[in-house]
Amino acid sequence: MQGTVATFDADTHTGTLLLDDGSELAFPAAAFDASGLRLLRLGQRVTISAGPDGAVSKVELPGIR
Repeated sequence: MQGTVATFDADTHTGTLLLDDGSELAFPAAAFDASGLRLLRLGQRVTISAGPDGAVSKVELPGIR
């Protein structure tokens, strides 16, 4: 699943994404920390991985694994 960064708090590592279907999805610090990234910028495209419970488990840049 892909989306665009709508908000990102660099202090807490949490934020929200605007998914391609127009819905908004929050992600926890653990999902950002699992990516290995240092920062996200508003409007940046990301790929989202979800766990079995449907919660966001990882936020990554498309094409980077």
